[in-house]
Amino acid sequence: MAEQPAPESTLPYPPIHTDKKFVVLSDWDGTITTYDSNDWLADMTDHFGFGKVKRREGNLEILSGKDTFRDGFRKMLASVVANGHTFDDCKEILRKNIKLDPGFKDFYAWCKSNDVPVIIVSSGMAPLIRAVLSNLLGDEAAAEIDIIANDVDIFPDGKWEIKFRHPSSGFGHDKSQAILPYSTLPHPPTLFFFGDGVSDISAAKHADVLFVKTKSDGENDLAAYCQREGIKHALFSDFSQALPVVESIVKGSITIDEVVRVVA
Repeated sequence: MAEQPAPESTLPYPPIHTDKKFVVLSDWDGTITTYDSNDWLADMTDHFGFGKVKRREGNLEILSGKDTFRDGFRKMLASVVANGHTFDDCKEILRKNIKLDPGFKDFYAWCKSNDVPVIIVSSGMAPLIRAVLSNLLGDEAAAEIDIIANDVDIFPDGKWEIKFRHPSSGFGHDKSQAILPYSTLPHPPTLFFFGDGVSDISAAKHADVLFVKTKSDGENDLAAYCQREGIKHALFSDFSQALPVVESIVKGSITIDEVVRVVA
C-alpha cells in the first residue's frame, strides 16, 4: 500500500529538538490533566454541551471507525456553542475546574533538570490549554512548554469553532506529524509518548515508548485500540508511576523492550 502523504497543516510547528537524546510528547486532556477539558464541557452540565451519554456514544463510534475524530469532536464542541457559551466562558470554567495529574509537576521538574524536552501534543485548542496550564503550573512553565494543538476561530457575534491543524485529515490533528520528523534526523532521539484516548490513535504506532493512561471510569479507549491492533505499550495511572520508568530508560538501567509489551 502506498504511503499516505502528510496532511497539510494550517498552523505552524515549533522547531524540533535536533540535539536531544530523549524527548517527551504528551497528550493534554485526560493525560496531563485528570479530566478531559473538552469532555468536561460536554459532560458536566446539561447547559454546556450535549451530555456524557451522547459524548460517550460518539467516542465509541470513533473507536469503531464509524466516525472520524475530527467530525465527532466538531459536533461535540458545536453543542457547547449552540447552548450559547462563548469561548471566554469556556476558558474561565475550565480554569476553575480542571486539575493536574498528581504526578505531573514532579515529572516535568525531573525532565527539565535532565534536559528532556516536554511537548504537549493535543487535539484540543491551544488557547484553552495555555489558560489552564498557566493556572496549574504558573505563567513561566506555561510559556516555555511547546504546545502543538488546534486553534479557534472566534466570530464577531461571539460564536466560535475549532480551527483544525489538519482539516483534511480525519484526525483533525494528526499527532503522528509531531513525531515523524524526528525519525529523519541523523541521530534520532528516543521518543516517549503519553496518551489516553481516541485522539491519540494517530500517534500510537510511532513512538519508541508508548505510555497509555488507564482510568477508573473505564474510558480506556487508547488501551482498547492498542490491544486490538497489537501495539506495544506500558500502562500507567498517573505520572508518578511513569517517572521512575522514564528515568531508568534515560539512565540505561532498563531497556525499552522491558517496559512495553502487547497486551492480549
